[in-house]
Amino acid sequence: MTDTQTRSHSVAPALDPADGARALALDKQYVFHSWSAQAALQPLVVAGAAGCEVWDYDGTRWLDFSCQLVNTNIGHSHPRVVEAIQRQAAELATVAPSTANLARGEAAKRIVERAGEGFAKVFFTNGGADAIENAIRMARLTTGRDKVLSTYRSYHGNTGSAIVATGDWRRMPNEYATGHVHFFGPFLYRSEFHSETPEQETERALQHLRRTIQAEGPGTIAAILLESVPGTAGVLLPPPGYLEGVRALADEYGIMWIADEVMAGFGRTGDWFAWQSEALNPSRATPDLIAFAKGVNSGYVPAGGVIMSPRVAAEFDERVFPGGLTYSGHPLAMASIVASIDAMTEEGIIENAAMIGADHLGPGLRALAEKHPMIGEVRGLGVFWALDLVTDAGTREPVGPAVIGALKKELLARGVIPFAADNRIHVVPPCIVTPEQVATALEAYDAAFTAVATA
Repeated sequence: MTDTQTRSHSVAPALDPADGARALALDKQYVFHSWSAQAALQPLVVAGAAGCEVWDYDGTRWLDFSCQLVNTNIGHSHPRVVEAIQRQAAELATVAPSTANLARGEAAKRIVERAGEGFAKVFFTNGGADAIENAIRMARLTTGRDKVLSTYRSYHGNTGSAIVATGDWRRMPNEYATGHVHFFGPFLYRSEFHSETPEQETERALQHLRRTIQAEGPGTIAAILLESVPGTAGVLLPPPGYLEGVRALADEYGIMWIADEVMAGFGRTGDWFAWQSEALNPSRATPDLIAFAKGVNSGYVPAGGVIMSPRVAAEFDERVFPGGLTYSGHPLAMASIVASIDAMTEEGIIENAAMIGADHLGPGLRALAEKHPMIGEVRGLGVFWALDLVTDAGTREPVGPAVIGALKKELLARGVIPFAADNRIHVVPPCIVTPEQVATALEAYDAAFTAVATA
């Protein structure tokens, strides 16, 4: 992170506690929140944010180790990205997607270059869910098949096909889309295949996928949709050989592999995309389509998209693609993408995420696990980690909601915003996080686990 960025991130404007009270009152009266029963909500009121910190109207500051929804990869209020949005707003605030626009072209060029060989064009969307929708549409139209296979431990978004492709409980009240089939992906710590080694888990999970394909009928399956690293489901790193095996099965049966990189992409794992990670995919098995959003511009302006292989792009050279969005390639979003990718490249932000994971977060979290029996497993790389919390190390029985609630309360009291899901605390700071900030957060995690264990 540059000196200028560090200085900008340390400054907060004058704050009025009365504005905080008004913000909360307005929220409770008029705002309907997602994934929530409304009556008991007491949301954190955020007045401002910069770098790895957010603050309220009383001046209380927190390290944001949630990245909000694991999306502020470049940190909050990066001056280079903010300035690019302001400049674009003054030049051209909006334009129809049917036009050509320099910011859109520059954004697409940078994204394709980061994806590397094997990719040709980008279709821009408003976020991750509609990126998944359009990737599925492209795979179905290109193959002439309907079915989409995805894992039970997954989250792909809250729109028609995306939510049905999702594996967790949120799918069940929303199962209106058709043509979706689920299977179990690899997860050695809670193996569905009674595996004892990563190699066994890979072999057995791939055989399970093969049998699912055969049982469903290979000629009916358009795509295998996978989060390269399932995020909300628990930061589940694919074991050695799994992604290569998925590619081989897709090739064998004429199926497309859609890589969902919405959460894992743009620095989160210490690479531009998680599927490019040497640790996860040493042979660089390449997907046919990549869905992205979140970290591409840290959510400063809503944006997502699908990166298309030449085969998929060529399918629509003479054939109309039956899809589009009013705000596809919105100039403000495109300007923020260009500035974000350039800043990540020139400021070494991707490399910082990799270093933080290898030298600070990984060792620090594993040390916490040695100290606190509640931490059953530590998983992750880069700035993408999860602590799997258990009541008993032998049975691996997950802790209940009361424990997670108590940990969240303790962490907030100690100046850290956590990300919690099911029985897990996810440790997901911005890619710009410093070793000093990691050390501060680790002290807070240590104290929180101690307080909850002794309560």
